[in-house]
This record gives sequence, C-alpha cells and structure tokens, in this order.
Amino acid sequence: MPAQPPPHPAELFTELLLLVLSGQRPVHAVARHVAHTAYDDLVRLAELLPLRSVGGHRPAVRRVGHYEVRPGVYEVFARVGAGPALRALAFRLHRGDDERWRCTAVEVDSGVRHRA
Repeated sequence: MPAQPPPHPAELFTELLLLVLSGQRPVHAVARHVAHTAYDDLVRLAELLPLRSVGGHRPAVRRVGHYEVRPGVYEVFARVGAGPALRALAFRLHRGDDERWRCTAVEVDSGVRHRA
C-alpha cells in the first residue's frame, strides 16, 4: 500500500485553531505558529470560545477549503459544527523563509447558524 501524503497545512492549522477556539487548548500552545497581530486577534477570540461545545456536542471540522493566493500564501476557510450549530472559520497561512507555516490572520463568523 502506498504511503499517504502528509496533511495539507490548511487541515493541520484548522485543527489547531479549533482546539484553541473551543477552549480545549490554551492560546500559548500555538503561539509559535501564529505571527503578527493574528496572535492578539486569536487571544481575543479565544476568550469568547466561539467554537465551544453546543448542547453537549463537541465541535468538529466539517469541511476545509483553501485558495493559494500566491506561492507560499493560502487563504483558508472551514466549516465547524457542534451538533446542529455551524460556524465559519477563516485564516491566512504564510510560509516563511524558514519554510515553516504561520497563521497571519484569523476570523470566526459572528453568528450561530443551525442546519436545517
């Protein structure tokens, strides 16, 4: 059986941000992966727990997509669900000169939507 390719950075960062924004991990656990003002934004968002459990349902990533703006830069969007509630997560990834990926912007939608 051929070896599986490693997960795309968009998928890895979605999981990391989900852990922080749901309160399962502290912000400082991802500090080395977040650059510029995105860290301050993440701290503010994490205080609100926008991706927390809803009605006893733990949040889970439903879908991840990404668009390569230019080489080494991705705009990422994800749909996160907790029971019937869905939230949107968006962030930007930059690959630095050291070849490491870092999140340079992060947003979560402001409202809760429920699936029909």
